[in-house]
Amino acid sequence: AGAPVSTTHAISGSIMGVGATRRFTAVRWGVAKSIVIAWILTIPLSALFSYIICRAFILAGIITL
Repeated sequence: AGAPVSTTHAISGSIMGVGATRRFTAVRWGVAKSIVIAWILTIPLSALFSYIICRAFILAGIITL
């Protein structure tokens, strides 16, 4: 797909995959779910945070566009 892949994503996914092939109950699926949710939310939340900080800097006169 051409998307960049983080080493953290690759390692975490690999560990979950290996654990699941050995014994399905070997993986803590609640933790895996939290990891996947964090992966999905990281980009939109960081974009929102960046927007808010940028707007605050513009309103404070620290930066101009």
